[in-house]
Amino acid sequence: MNIILLGPPGAGKGTQAKKLVDSRGMVQLSTGDMLRAARTSGTEMGKKVAAIMDAGQLVTDEIVIGLIEEQLTSTRAPGGFIFDGFPRTLAQADALGELLARVGQNLATVIEMRVDDAALVDRITGRYTCGDCGEGYHDTAKPPAKAGICDNCGGGNFKRRADDNEDSLKIRLMAYYKETSPLIGYYYAKGLLQVVDGLASMDEVAAAIGGALENVD
Repeated sequence: MNIILLGPPGAGKGTQAKKLVDSRGMVQLSTGDMLRAARTSGTEMGKKVAAIMDAGQLVTDEIVIGLIEEQLTSTRAPGGFIFDGFPRTLAQADALGELLARVGQNLATVIEMRVDDAALVDRITGRYTCGDCGEGYHDTAKPPAKAGICDNCGGGNFKRRADDNEDSLKIRLMAYYKETSPLIGYYYAKGLLQVVDGLASMDEVAAAIGGALENVD
């Protein structure tokens, strides 16, 4: 079962993808991870990616599709693939559909993690992680049990992403709504779209996604 998780920055797509990897044996195909791996692989494709990135240029859709095809044809994924960070545009959605057909696969469903922008800003600007073990926290929703001390490892080295601020987030949201939100209508028209509440608790969102997947099992 191949799926796409759609939603704006901070909607929790990465968290839910990890849960699906752990619970259903799916493989998460992250565009960013694939590009970083290709860059250091030493392959011809990797050298091409490295040259483009080192020049500060954007990697073309053709190259990304090539990397995805490599994964689809060489990686064992008993539960199917989760597309993360791709497609972002209608052109990429068309290219992905053509690729899946070419390798004899299809897209089972597209799950939109729908959120309220104002609540999303509060969620993202309040989040931070332990710099030692990576455990995630939030100023109001999930503070550590003891202020300044990580519940998981006992460290006190907390970090916030530089772009987790209101101004930066609004720019990222604008880019999402401009480029990626048209995919919602695109996949709705194909009868593939399902919607879950992305602002529910992590477990509630996971349960809703599980229910959505059962609809197509």
